Amino acid sequence: MAIWLSILVGVASLVVAVLGGWPVTAAVLGLAGRSRDTDPHQASGEATAALRGGTWIGILERLAVCGAILLGYPAAIAVVVAVKGLGRYPELRNHPAASERFVIGTLASMIWAAAIGVAGQALLSL
Repeated sequence: MAIWLSILVGVASLVVAVLGGWPVTAAVLGLAGRSRDTDPHQASGEATAALRGGTWIGILERLAVCGAILLGYPAAIAVVVAVKGLGRYPELRNHPAASERFVIGTLASMIWAAAIGVAGQALLSL
């Protein structure tokens, strides 16, 4: 594959992972909010307030996960998970209602980014 085509596939994969991940994650969180397991009194507003900066963290997370897969270094995803978990620990400890939202949002975001990274890697290996 020509180098410019490889760069195009890589950049396109990163863009789709980052931009497409927001509506996917929001949809999953919306579905989870309607779950019977969710206590309506545990307002998602409290969780959202506790997890400030989540949009930017999600963007960087998806960029890192997709990029790690595209570069053939999926072990870097463990670093992303560790940094995010350690960075959010104080907020999650003080706001238990935010924990579920954090886990669901993180998994949805990372699964999306990994899927796009795998698809991009498959295109690059053609």
